[in-house]
Amino acid sequence: MAAAERLFAEHGLSAVSHRQIAQAAGQRNVTAVSYHFGTRTELVRAIMTRHGERADLFRERYVALAEGSDEIRDWVVALVRPVPEYLASLGHPSWNARLSVQVMTDPTMRTLVTEQAIARPNLRRVLDGLGRRLAHLSPEVRVARGEMARHLIVHTCAHREGALAANTGVPPASWDRTAAALTDAIAGLLTAPAALHSPAAFHSPVTLHSSATLHSPERAHPETAHGETKGRHLT
Repeated sequence: MAAAERLFAEHGLSAVSHRQIAQAAGQRNVTAVSYHFGTRTELVRAIMTRHGERADLFRERYVALAEGSDEIRDWVVALVRPVPEYLASLGHPSWNARLSVQVMTDPTMRTLVTEQAIARPNLRRVLDGLGRRLAHLSPEVRVARGEMARHLIVHTCAHREGALAANTGVPPASWDRTAAALTDAIAGLLTAPAALHSPAAFHSPVTLHSSATLHSPERAHPETAHGETKGRHLT
C-alpha cells in the first residue's frame, strides 16, 4: 500500500493506474492490486482506514483530558493535535497528509472516508463534546465552520509534509508548532461571533455528513419511540 499511497499523493487519485502501482511496488504481476483490493476506491479506503485508525489511538489521551471540561480549546486540542502528532510518528518522507488532500477533492472518496472517520470512537467523542459546547450556534454556522476547520487541518498538514518532501534546506515549522498554530486558529474560528444565522447566508453546497466537526449530539441522534437511533446527522 505504501507505493500506492505515494503515487496517489504525488499525482492524484485518477492519474494512477494499477499497472503503475504494481511497478512501483516491484510487482511483476500487474493484476496484484486488483486481486488484493479490487477497485481503486477500495485501495484508497484501505490506506485511509489504516492511517485513520492509528491516528484515532493518538486522540485517546486528549479526549480523556478534555472530558469534563467546558473549555472549547480543550476539545479543539483533542480534535487537532493528534493529526500532526501522528504524521510526525510516520517519519520522513510521508504521504498521508497529501493523500488526504487528494481524497477531499474527490466527492465519492470524501464521503466514504468521512463516514468511516466520524464512526471512530475517539473522534466521535470529540465531535460530541464540541457539539454540546457549540449548541448555541445555528446548524448552518456549525456546518460551515466544521468544513473550514477540516480544510485548515488537512491543507496545513499537507503543506508542511510537502515542504519536508521538497527538502529545500529551509526547515518548515515543526509538527508541534504546526499543531499549536492550528489549535489557535480553529479555537478562534469556532468561538467567533456569528453574524450570519440564516440558511440563505451559506451558498456553498456543503453536505452535512461531510463536515462533522460541529454537530449537536442532541439533534444528531434523534431517537425513535423505541429508543433506537435513526441516524447521525449534523442537524
